[in-house]
Order: sequence, then C-alpha cells, then structure tokens
Amino acid sequence: MTITGVISAIVVGLIIGALGRLVVPGKQSIPIWLTIVIGIIAAFIGGFIAGAFGYSNANGGIPWIEIIIQVVVAAIGVAIVAGAYGRRGGVTR
Repeated sequence: MTITGVISAIVVGLIIGALGRLVVPGKQSIPIWLTIVIGIIAAFIGGFIAGAFGYSNANGGIPWIEIIIQVVVAAIGVAIVAGAYGRRGGVTR
C-alpha cells in the first residue's frame, strides 16, 4: 500500500467510522475518538477483505462494494466495542 493509499484509508476511515456508528441501532456510549479509530481500522480491514475476494476498482469511479464492506466492518466493530466499553465501566448517561 502506498502512502497515498494509507492517507486515503485514514480519511475514508473517519467517514466509515461515523457511518458504522449510524448503522448500529441504539445509543453507543463510546467517545468519538474511539469511533474514528474503529473507522480507520475498518477501512484497512474492509479493503483487505475486498482485495481477498478479488475486487478491484478497475473501471475507476467510486468503489461501492469496498465502501459497503468497510461500513459493515465498522458497524460490527462499533457494536463490539460499545458493548465492551459499556461493561467495563465507561461513562453512562
């Protein structure tokens, strides 16, 4: 992965984290910085999963399949971390 790919994965990860949090139903009592970190990690994992299944955006444009995979991974990550963060005594309101 080139430096451009890493930077774009971080920027996309910010958006993916927010979308992942919106997809998960209910209130998540995790801080926004943790949501951003989950989104960045999900962007990398989702890109890896899409590549493992042979997806390549050969025609250019918006890689919708990769974005959908990244949002699903982010939603799963947010759900897991929100459950674990709530149990460990995080701030509840």
